[in-house]
Amino acid sequence: MEVVVSGEKPLWLRIRPPCVEPFAELKGLVDESGVATVCQESHCPNMSECWSSRTLTFMVMGDSCTRGCRFCNVRSCGKGEVLDVEEPRRLAISLQKLGLKYAVITTVCRDDLVDQGAGHLANCVSLVKELNPELVVEVLAQDFRGDLGLVRRVGGLVDVFGHNLETVKRLQSKVRDRRAGYEQSLSVLREVARVFPGVVVKSGLMVGLGESEKEVVEVFRDLVSVGVSIVSVGQYLRPRKGLLDVVEYVRPEQFKRYEVLGREAGLKVVVSGPFVRSSYRAYEAYMHCVSRDSKKRV
Repeated sequence: MEVVVSGEKPLWLRIRPPCVEPFAELKGLVDESGVATVCQESHCPNMSECWSSRTLTFMVMGDSCTRGCRFCNVRSCGKGEVLDVEEPRRLAISLQKLGLKYAVITTVCRDDLVDQGAGHLANCVSLVKELNPELVVEVLAQDFRGDLGLVRRVGGLVDVFGHNLETVKRLQSKVRDRRAGYEQSLSVLREVARVFPGVVVKSGLMVGLGESEKEVVEVFRDLVSVGVSIVSVGQYLRPRKGLLDVVEYVRPEQFKRYEVLGREAGLKVVVSGPFVRSSYRAYEAYMHCVSRDSKKRV
């Protein structure tokens, strides 16, 4: 595995992707709507490309998380905000105005709520689908503490169900909150794939945290075994001081190799690259899965 030891960012991470301006009009509409996008909040390097293809990621249930994962810049708290009962309708109306073709809805974790926010998320998706019947909707979900009833409450409403393993098995306790876990996350993905075979199941992985290529391939195989079709692989970059340091900067050639190794393991789509995030090229990945499955049925 080719790596660059952590230190000054290598050239391929200092050259940001070119900014494409056709998304300017859409950005104006988003700003007007008042809905929160992860793209803007996280200063995602892929924002202009994704927005130009009319793919956005929205955050619901507030901006404070009850978990304390050591890679994440979201504010951690013991108790989150009171849920806004108007948020589902406001989001649905905003998406109707934006005229998107693909939307990702994600949430903070809400361990402080009896249903961990599953009901609110389900309401968001249901209303979005009701007002935007042609829109492809992906949910990037929390693990709901492994409560499969809550997983099913959301899983059957969407076109794509995403839940990220984040890192290899060995590094889980170092990287993620103690309430998360490798097997727990696999059980969430397995349940959606088992109960809702028409839903595309997806996961994501960060590299550069000290994992080996062999461990990454093991993750690919485990994800295939539970019914995952799409995996994203991207470079971990520390968002602020106090969070985990980058152990290594993975070379672009290795990301290409992960794409090959993932497909060899049985994944339908592997989106892999230094700047890749969970929702990068989400629409293209979804369409590839759908068209591939359609061909198999013919």
